[in-house]
Amino acid sequence: MRRICVCSWFIQNSHYKRKYHQTSITIMAPQCPSDGMPKESSPFINNTDNDKGNLYDGKNMALFEEEMDSNPMVSSLLNKLANYTNLTQGVKEHEEADDDEGPSPALGTLIGVYLPCLQNILGVILFLRLTWIVGTAGIMESLAIVAVVVTDSVPRCWSVAGGSYYMISRSLGPEFGGAVGLCFYLGTTFAGSMYILGTIEILLTYIVPSAAIFKAEKKEDEAEALLNNMRVYGTCCLTLMSLVVFVGVKYVNKLALVFLACVILSILAIYAGVIKTITHITLTSDHTSPQNNHNFDQCLKTMEVDNVTVTTKLWSLFCDSPDLNATCNEYFTLNNVTVIQGIPGLTSGVIRDNIWGDYGPNGMLVENKHQASEPAADTSQDIYMPYVANDITTFFTLLVGIYFPSVTGIMAGSNRSGDLRDAQKSIPIGTIMAIATTTFIYISSVILFGACIEGVVLRDKFGDSVKGNLVIGILAWPSPWVIVIGSFFSCCGAGLQSLTGAPRLLQAIARDGIVPFLQVFGHGKANGEPTWALLLTGGICEIGILIASLDAVAPILSMFFLMCYLFVNLACALQTLLRTPNWRPRFKFYHWALSFLGASLCLSLMFISSWYYALVAMLIAGCIYKYIEYRGAEKEWGDGINGLSLNAARYALIRLEEAPPHTKNWRPQMLLLLNLDSDHAVKHPRLLSFCTQLKAGKGLTIVGSVLEGTYMTKEAEVKKAEQNIKSSMTTERTKGFCHVVASSNLRDGFSHLIQTAGLGGMKHNTVLMAWPGTWKQWRAFTVRETTAAHQALLVAKNVDSFPTNADRLGQGTIDVWWVVHDGGLLMLLPFLLRQHKVWRKCKMRIFTVANMDDNSIQMKKDLQMFLYHLRLDAEVEVVEMHDSDISAFTYEKTLVMEQRSQMLKQMQLSRTEREREAQLIHDRNTASHAALNDKADAGPDRVHMTWTKDKFLTERNRNRAEASMGVRDIFNMKPNQSNVRRMHTAVKLNEVVVNKSQGAHLVLLNMPGPPKNRGGDENYMEFLEVLLEGLNRVLLVRGGGREVITIYS
Repeated sequence: MRRICVCSWFIQNSHYKRKYHQTSITIMAPQCPSDGMPKESSPFINNTDNDKGNLYDGKNMALFEEEMDSNPMVSSLLNKLANYTNLTQGVKEHEEADDDEGPSPALGTLIGVYLPCLQNILGVILFLRLTWIVGTAGIMESLAIVAVVVTDSVPRCWSVAGGSYYMISRSLGPEFGGAVGLCFYLGTTFAGSMYILGTIEILLTYIVPSAAIFKAEKKEDEAEALLNNMRVYGTCCLTLMSLVVFVGVKYVNKLALVFLACVILSILAIYAGVIKTITHITLTSDHTSPQNNHNFDQCLKTMEVDNVTVTTKLWSLFCDSPDLNATCNEYFTLNNVTVIQGIPGLTSGVIRDNIWGDYGPNGMLVENKHQASEPAADTSQDIYMPYVANDITTFFTLLVGIYFPSVTGIMAGSNRSGDLRDAQKSIPIGTIMAIATTTFIYISSVILFGACIEGVVLRDKFGDSVKGNLVIGILAWPSPWVIVIGSFFSCCGAGLQSLTGAPRLLQAIARDGIVPFLQVFGHGKANGEPTWALLLTGGICEIGILIASLDAVAPILSMFFLMCYLFVNLACALQTLLRTPNWRPRFKFYHWALSFLGASLCLSLMFISSWYYALVAMLIAGCIYKYIEYRGAEKEWGDGINGLSLNAARYALIRLEEAPPHTKNWRPQMLLLLNLDSDHAVKHPRLLSFCTQLKAGKGLTIVGSVLEGTYMTKEAEVKKAEQNIKSSMTTERTKGFCHVVASSNLRDGFSHLIQTAGLGGMKHNTVLMAWPGTWKQWRAFTVRETTAAHQALLVAKNVDSFPTNADRLGQGTIDVWWVVHDGGLLMLLPFLLRQHKVWRKCKMRIFTVANMDDNSIQMKKDLQMFLYHLRLDAEVEVVEMHDSDISAFTYEKTLVMEQRSQMLKQMQLSRTEREREAQLIHDRNTASHAALNDKADAGPDRVHMTWTKDKFLTERNRNRAEASMGVRDIFNMKPNQSNVRRMHTAVKLNEVVVNKSQGAHLVLLNMPGPPKNRGGDENYMEFLEVLLEGLNRVLLVRGGGREVITIYS
């Protein structure tokens, strides 16, 4: 039993980084003139003739002289563009390194695109499988197969403008480019295996069958023998072809014309033989019988020789002996042998019998259903008889997959784009012309085959009924050998081109550095020949050779090619829809809908041909994508995925702007305010860790800091600080954005960040910062700013003792002290923290404070019911704080606090007075100097001094007296009763919190609001210090004025 032969053409060229209409060009700023002359040193522009070589053009361009070092002249730019080439070293043809004649001449549309595509499309599918497809599917369904595949290829040719890998990687990014590029490489490599297997099949089946090493004694052993022969001869052929490619690629290119001539002559021979060729086949009633390798010419069971009836050689094939009384196959005995015309011709009307298909299972005998016959009772042994039978189960989608490799050759022109005179013009036109030509040939061949050849002959895949000849060969004129030799050289040429193109594609991927473990394959010989890549390609080809079955190899390469074409179309459509400024297709008939149609058809064909192979190919591409994303080198190619992300972000931001988020969707969107040390490094990296634990990678995180000064003078320091912060964010696994601003003072800088950070609906709603080391670093203005902006504020004290992301806290508690309700943020934060593995084992406890008039028992029940509705698991405890007399300690602490505050004010006033005295001395000296320089006629009335000596002394003594009296008042003052009550609350609440939560892993506490009078900010900070005294890890929480937690899911 023979296996189906599925062959296809695909030629790869060595140039994979191609010129095409999306290429972006970077021109380095010139530092000196191109002719090597020194720059002008004279301040005059028009003083010498040496200036003609400079980048500016004499005095006419003097206005732009200062910009010449960074911005080149237009003339210089145009000169660089005219000499631009994007051919990479190592991707040029081998002969360019061997010959000193310079680069090869630029190719036009006909030679560079049309003929290579024609040669690749018209390949072994036409010669070896098209007749079988027509006989199995019928004329109508065969035309449908051609239409489906051509419809898929036409949009792709509109999209093609450069090498496939280069287009995909530069349009969809290195991840997609690397994944699809490697799939394309594997497809090209397995295509080489398929062409080699096709070459060996033609050699052993139609040219020299006697050369087979393994020969089958029985019919059922023929398939295994053929596979073993394929493996042995295929390995030898692969070795020979690899040596040819290694020795010199120029020989492969020179033989391309010979291969193309063979293809054209074969097609002409088919058309010439449509009317001329007529042959006969032998039928046992309606069953087709073989004539190959059995050396019989008489289609008879018996014949008369000298008036004696003797059996023929046909008899011995179906009977156990040549005697007339031998036991024969039942069907052979019941039916007579009939001779019909295998190719009755165009006017025979056989086209009516071949309109519709004749599918069947594996082992089904090829029959002429219009021929009457006597059925046999027992057909179980028929498959072991030399009848022609199906070697595979046939159905429509299978035939689509078998036919598809015939159109993979449309990329031959785009893969040669570096050799074209005008790739943007030649590739679409040449490819469309090639598709139009080959489509006409395929459609006409389908119709002519169905109109000229008998159906049973068409379904005879290997030509067993025509003496082992190619079915299409017996139609050709003048000899079947024209087709046999043409198809043999076509397979050889396609195999050589695959072994030439695949290593260069792998080399291009390796040199891009997007897949680290492939970098070794970017090296080669001195002239750039990819030696290591050729060795790997040969090894992968050998895997296909060892498979030995064309039926198994063909679907593999079809999936990889279809995936490549899918992303080529997707890349072009994406660039058009995103309206990328550098995407300017020159081909005026291009439209994004054609690319989307092509992408949809490619995806459909993948699953139509073989859904399991499609899933495997997608899995391989997905694994490569994730590997490149995780380990690959970072590349910035301006790919379309970034543009797609920008458009999606813009759309989402506009949608978010329409309405504020619902309480169900509220989550803390962080603005993290960092302090930097003198080296602009992050002072508290644990704050980043805590943010990561709180966010778990979700939502918005903006990390900001402020440098004192102007941006003009601090630009370098700002960039250095941003790099340090980004490095710390990476270390602490904080996902977000970094923003460092320069401002005249820290207060204004942090205020600007709080007001302007974020964009549209993606603005922060929560500010997180560390507790300041000294009061000078932070005043209550941050609390006021966030309150005015309706943003929540989180202040972490002793943040350096907070756990890192690598820590795992054991059994412990997160204590929440719920004193006032400000939106439920205190309830939500512990829940979010416990989602992270650092805090996962911690339990949540909620404490609330009851006054004398409150029912603490009822409060506890209500709070438990509230938490139940919120679906929060926490322990509840109500702490009673009884009214008590203010202690002497509290009174004394408040007094000391106010005395210190007053003293700071006096010190500030004294400094002001000192500045005023210095100004008075400066004014007096200035006035005295002016009086001494007056001329003699200038009278005293012309000098008017603001401060006389007596007035100055009087004013200074008065200020000193006021200062002395202010110091005496500090020690005689009494504390403000409001401050005493606040201090009392801070002291008593601190005692309760320390008593209950000193051993907790984290304490969350309501942050009291700042005083309405801004003059008491120092006292406010003192209250907070007293409130938090004796606690290790504390997070002060102040809500943003809205509900952030709800009982609804």
